[in-house]
Amino acid sequence: MEASAGQGNTIGIRAIGTAVPPTVIRQEALRDLLAAQPQLGRLGRRLVTAAFDASAIETRHTVLEEFGDGSRPVHPPLYGLQAGPETSTPPIVANPGTGARNAAYVEHSKPLIVEAARAAFESLPRLTPADITHVVTVSCTGFFAPGPDQVLVRELGLDAGVQRYHLGFLGCYAAFPALRAAKQFCEADAEAVVLVVSVELCSLHLHVSDDPDTIVASSVFADGAAAAIVTGRDFSARQRQQPQAQQHQPTREHQHPQPTPETPRNPQAGRMLALDSFRTALLPEAETEMAWTIGDHGFDMVLSTYVPKILEQHAGEAIRPLLDADPELVDVEPRDVDLWAIHPGGRSILDRVQSALDLDDRQLDASREVLRDFGNMSSATVLFVLKRLLEATPEPARELVGAAQGQARGMHAPTLADTPARLAPTSAPTPTSAPTPPGAPETADAPESADARRVCAMAFGPGLTVETALLTLRDA
Repeated sequence: MEASAGQGNTIGIRAIGTAVPPTVIRQEALRDLLAAQPQLGRLGRRLVTAAFDASAIETRHTVLEEFGDGSRPVHPPLYGLQAGPETSTPPIVANPGTGARNAAYVEHSKPLIVEAARAAFESLPRLTPADITHVVTVSCTGFFAPGPDQVLVRELGLDAGVQRYHLGFLGCYAAFPALRAAKQFCEADAEAVVLVVSVELCSLHLHVSDDPDTIVASSVFADGAAAAIVTGRDFSARQRQQPQAQQHQPTREHQHPQPTPETPRNPQAGRMLALDSFRTALLPEAETEMAWTIGDHGFDMVLSTYVPKILEQHAGEAIRPLLDADPELVDVEPRDVDLWAIHPGGRSILDRVQSALDLDDRQLDASREVLRDFGNMSSATVLFVLKRLLEATPEPARELVGAAQGQARGMHAPTLADTPARLAPTSAPTPTSAPTPPGAPETADAPESADARRVCAMAFGPGLTVETALLTLRDA
């Protein structure tokens, strides 16, 4: 489908699709299973109960059917949890080797990335596989070659010459360098349309241990995939078109109910998240507090209990360069940026970052909802949060006076029409524009909507890297 591309088109996320496997883990069920394992000592059992009960997670998803409702799994159980007669003795969780765990990753990751990508196409009906020029895949929970990038090319019918890149083993923050790379591709080529796909199958690396880091990891990590379409081209359509079934038909349930053909609904239609800027910080004296290594029995997570405290101490200095680089946000306090997408690494991490940045509860709603419903899906998680912001019903405009005037903050989202210049621009933030190639038609910028709002995003990863991004939620 032909789309306009030209000087001034804003580069941003035009659609986000997500997918989760159908097997649901209820937090209390996994808590009880792990606490009953005979290799745990008394302290280990107490730590399991405490970590799971304090997680603020209700459900997670896994590709492993053996953690389901007791029905017989289609696939051989990785951890030996086979359905059978009811007994008073809890099943023993096996400790498979790395090869078996990675084989499960190869099998289960492929359909999940295809489903997430198709969901993104579904949200941008004018986009076709022929439009995709670049593919960027992201994962830290398994490896195989030919990799997920080739799976997407073949299953989606992309051009065989599409440029393909893979970001591996970066951890929970990896969606940010992927989006940054996508933005740079679009800056270099006005015709670029980048498909970014992240898939993480964290449940394949479950361990039973008295080690506190291992217990915390088992209480939060989960499986999921997310895809984003990044471009400066205009694929917006006022009227939703019916997609081609073979390209966009989802293969599993998404976390949001799909619209019926009689009442088509696309909550992302006509909206986008402009990619304004990115920053990276490496926190001092924290290299050993968060790590991800390959062991003989899967991947081993080091997630020190000091991580939330370290983030609380340094969150402000990590976000400050991002804000000060934007002329409209110089000296603006983080709390005065209306929308936030913080990677929900865990309840304590969200609590500490919220306290450090003086954010109100509303600003953490999207992050806490994703944590509650899906847990921590590593690099895919922040895209789930951004999807919620992209699909949220805009709040009514209200008058808001900036911190410089010494007035109290309200609880509703400001709009460009009624927000002081220190909090949001009076016009669109300077867009990242794709250059016009020879012969390409020039088109004017889309008019900035009256309810455009700035978004701060933040994620954390091994070595305590902190990635931040500034976006603008606006009309496409």
